[in-house]
Amino acid sequence: MSDKKCVFDLSENVAGALSYVLCFLSGIFFLVAERENKFVRFHALQSTIVFIALFLVNLLLGKISFIGGLFSWVLNIVTLAAWAFLIFMAFSHKEFKVPVVGEVVWDKINK
Repeated sequence: MSDKKCVFDLSENVAGALSYVLCFLSGIFFLVAERENKFVRFHALQSTIVFIALFLVNLLLGKISFIGGLFSWVLNIVTLAAWAFLIFMAFSHKEFKVPVVGEVVWDKINK
């Protein structure tokens, strides 16, 4: 396990985990602030894409009557679980790839 330093002299696993804390807002922040560390940039971009997508889906579901509200409630639980899991994975220094999004992010960061 590497203990590389990155933006604000944080360890890369801490910066990677922090990129999920405020969902896409912290993802965007770390994506802009960290220019070189691929581990941090991977998690920041993944956070940005995943949580913007979840936010938009939740917003659309909220516009639908009762059934949309029910699905929105379930999506909120899934989002909370994904949020906690992704923070844990980044802090554990793992580059967990969310299905579909993770591969796109991986290719973008490593090209």
